[in-house]
Amino acid sequence: MLCRTANDLYWVSRNIERAENTARLLDMAQRIALLPERLDRGKAQSAPWRRALDSLGIVDSFLQQHDRIDTETVVHHLLLAQDNPASIYNCFRAARENARAQRVAITSEMYEDLNSSWLEIRRLDPLRLRHQGLSSTLEWVKSRSAAFRGITIGTLGRGEGYKFLQMGAFIERADWAIRLLDMIGSDDDLPETGEARDAVQYFQWSALLQALSAFETYRRLYRDSVSPAGVAALMLLNPDNPRSLQTCVGSLHRVLQSLSGGDSLEVARIAGALAAQSRYARIDEIIAGGLEPWLQDTLSRLDQLGSEIHRQFMTTQAMPFASGPARQVQWQSNV
Repeated sequence: MLCRTANDLYWVSRNIERAENTARLLDMAQRIALLPERLDRGKAQSAPWRRALDSLGIVDSFLQQHDRIDTETVVHHLLLAQDNPASIYNCFRAARENARAQRVAITSEMYEDLNSSWLEIRRLDPLRLRHQGLSSTLEWVKSRSAAFRGITIGTLGRGEGYKFLQMGAFIERADWAIRLLDMIGSDDDLPETGEARDAVQYFQWSALLQALSAFETYRRLYRDSVSPAGVAALMLLNPDNPRSLQTCVGSLHRVLQSLSGGDSLEVARIAGALAAQSRYARIDEIIAGGLEPWLQDTLSRLDQLGSEIHRQFMTTQAMPFASGPARQVQWQSNV
């Protein structure tokens, strides 16, 4: 397969997955912003929106363009802004352009679905967003991602093109498993009294599960009250969760093994090391050593894997990550 074809297919699925997870991030921030003021103890209403930007490493760049962080400006920046390469608007645009360049490598149903999504989001403006509501719009984004995923599984042959589409989806989803978990923040942000602390924790971690469509899964697997350790275990280490870090990096390793013919390539070795780390880790050991350092180390290793994938298989002009600390990784558009 040509490098350009591999690159375009990889970014088709990666951009669609990014659009869906950005919608989930906005959904979670909106839910946390609804925390009752009596539990919030006077904390600024903008706090969850700042956390959302911080989880993406874009607080500084956002403040260079906007004079404040609030619901309206953050939602517009992450959903509709044409000057933000990682906005949902630009993710749909880039996915459609990548697919258009590779019409012969995908099915007609896949392209028609992407084109329909792009035409629909082009008609979305702030007035229409207010009319139909943020929650309905975010659900639409998630449903369009699910529809494209279903059409791909149901219509595309299982050749190299399909594997590059899988690769893009899995690495993006693994990255977001960490970013969404990091969104909740530290215990320092919680009220001092035990009762209120428990209430805030339950509300925030439940919001994360609901944004990930995983609340029922959590209750079925753990059968106890929502706890930070339980949610972290579900998102990072549980193989039965389709969006967990372990599921994503394990699937990514198998795809890379198939493409590289085994573990002989460095890219397969890096993916295998990540898969082994998440498979054999224990949540109590992670928490004892510090959840935040573990998340940042894993995010940095995913960054390294993404760079190695591009070096091994694709064009050098489309490197997706900027150098620097893991939390400060900022996405760039490949179009």
